[in-house]
Amino acid sequence: NRQYLTKRVMDIAGSLITVILTIILGPLIYIKSPGPIFFTQKRVGKNGKLFKMYKFRTMYLDAEERKKALLEQNRVADGMMFKMEDDPRIIGSHFDANGKYVPGIGNLIRKLRPPTVDEYEKYKLHHKARLSAKPGITGLWQVSGRSDITEFEDVVKLDTAYIKDWSIGKDFRILVKTVQVVLMGKGSM
Repeated sequence: NRQYLTKRVMDIAGSLITVILTIILGPLIYIKSPGPIFFTQKRVGKNGKLFKMYKFRTMYLDAEERKKALLEQNRVADGMMFKMEDDPRIIGSHFDANGKYVPGIGNLIRKLRPPTVDEYEKYKLHHKARLSAKPGITGLWQVSGRSDITEFEDVVKLDTAYIKDWSIGKDFRILVKTVQVVLMGKGSM
């Protein structure tokens, strides 16, 4: 199948980019927050299958403990995901003397988000439809105003629309838009 082969080539290219990014980002992460460069966590992937996800560590080592104190600042009202503005748990971020949030290296690399196990356990049946495809480094909702989307149902609608209307062309457009989002800093979290 030609589409499968093309998608596989894109996966391999993504892996090569990850190796290059490790060489560049690894030392920056370690300098700002000594400790492991990678973070591992159980996540939920295609068809609800659990897997161990490895990603660049973008948060300080005590981020999960600090999250409990920040729950009231969650921008997703139903608690199906955790998002907050100016997250102090992100590596290198801080507030300047005027109280303005200054993003750090962790803000630049926070892009991959398959659901955590505790998020998945809250899913209703129609939410699980978004897991009929393998999670990736970017997606339609990530480039459609990710920072402004605060309703989980909107995330689900965008993810399921992507799955129903998938094409290589759409993947390419999402990748181009991802680069724009990363460079411009808009629409990402």
